[in-house]
Amino acid sequence: MSGLTKRLITAVFFVIIMLGGIYGGPYPFVLLFASITGLCLWEFLTLTLRKTNSQRDKIRKFIGLVLGLMPFVLVSLDKLGLIQNSDDFVLISVFLFFPLIFLSFIYELFTASEHPFTNLAYLTLGMVYIGIPFAMLPFLAFEGENFQSNTIFGLLLLTWANDTGAYLVGSQIGKTPLLPRISPKKTWEGSIGGVLVTILIAYVISLWFTEHSTIAWLILGGIVAVFGGIGDLIESMLKRSENIKDSGTLLPGHGGFLDRFDAFIFLLPFATAYLLLIK
Repeated sequence: MSGLTKRLITAVFFVIIMLGGIYGGPYPFVLLFASITGLCLWEFLTLTLRKTNSQRDKIRKFIGLVLGLMPFVLVSLDKLGLIQNSDDFVLISVFLFFPLIFLSFIYELFTASEHPFTNLAYLTLGMVYIGIPFAMLPFLAFEGENFQSNTIFGLLLLTWANDTGAYLVGSQIGKTPLLPRISPKKTWEGSIGGVLVTILIAYVISLWFTEHSTIAWLILGGIVAVFGGIGDLIESMLKRSENIKDSGTLLPGHGGFLDRFDAFIFLLPFATAYLLLIK
């Protein structure tokens, strides 16, 4: 099977699963993005923590996985209405979240690791870099009694449009390196092309998805183009520091989940802040 065929088959299954999760209702949505969050976290922890298969290191990664998933799980439980009282939500968060953080300190105390605080830093970074941004998705998806599938799908479409536009324009006319120290193949021409394509797609989306005004979608397009592009560079910096090409191999022909969602992760805090601000 050729590389192009693998990429195409993977892309088709990926889109089907994403559409099913986003438009399948609140519970499939939470299950989909909990899985994506967990897979991105696992890849990140595999890249950054000690790359051995010892039981000690597997437990460390598991602690990081649970810690990183906790924000998304807690917010989702609240938005699904499974936590009836906001005071209960705060108490559950405190009694589950902070002991888990300090559990990682206790674990490092007895592992005889040469770099315990480096490990702790990566465990915490996984939560901040991946766990918390994904935890913002339920704030966008759940609007009172309404489930805003189109908002999430629109942001994903804009992210893919930016990536595709930057690639197509950059491969054709790209000559000026954007940040060669981090990503030698990215160019200013490609980045500008990505911005223009994203803004165009944002306008088209505004004609179909009326949850937000045309101006709001255009501003979201700008946010996606700028911060999504930066997010892609951030992950490139991570992979370069670890001297690897892809974050994983779970998506044949496309690398890992962190490769597919690096831009989306980084733009989420900015898109969420904007959408909550204009409510």
